[in-house]
Amino acid sequence: MGNCILFIDGENFLYKIKDVLKQENLPQSKTSLAEIDLGKLFKEPLKGFDIKRKIFYVARLHIHPETDKKSGDLIKLQRKLRNSLVNQGYEFIIAGNVRAQKVDSKIVFREKGVDVKIAVDLVSLACDKKLTTAILCSSDSDLQPAVKEIRERGVEVIYLGFEASPNKGLTYTTDRTILLRNSEVSTIYNSQKE
Repeated sequence: MGNCILFIDGENFLYKIKDVLKQENLPQSKTSLAEIDLGKLFKEPLKGFDIKRKIFYVARLHIHPETDKKSGDLIKLQRKLRNSLVNQGYEFIIAGNVRAQKVDSKIVFREKGVDVKIAVDLVSLACDKKLTTAILCSSDSDLQPAVKEIRERGVEVIYLGFEASPNKGLTYTTDRTILLRNSEVSTIYNSQKE
């Protein structure tokens, strides 16, 4: 019996969803993004896969003194996202941190550590023979060495990306690519606002 696990790079995934909504000229609501129904979104594209675990990875947010209101709002939004995903049967893993950096006179936030956690989980689960199929929803090329390693250990790797901007490197290093169409994302996003 196979052990199929879905690995989602949360920040990367939400960025791609926002990009699709922008391309489709749909108004974006941060609250709606926190409540997106992943079961409906993945139902057709992942039909036929018996997924045993669904893991959504995010970075830890912190209050930053120069942007305390925005930081606080983002933390509340992440809690709402967590509650929504846990209710949908996802494991919500906080790995790494979002760090504030001053670039010129502007504060820029950068996520660090999520891709490393995903890579470690992929390789450790493959080594422990707890993974036969990995569905990887991330467009981070940094994951390619981990993908190569687990494929050498006999794990099938499916890249789950977005038609608007698929990652060519992951397309070439995985066994198969499934792309979420803009129309699928738009339909699910619009249906939850009704």
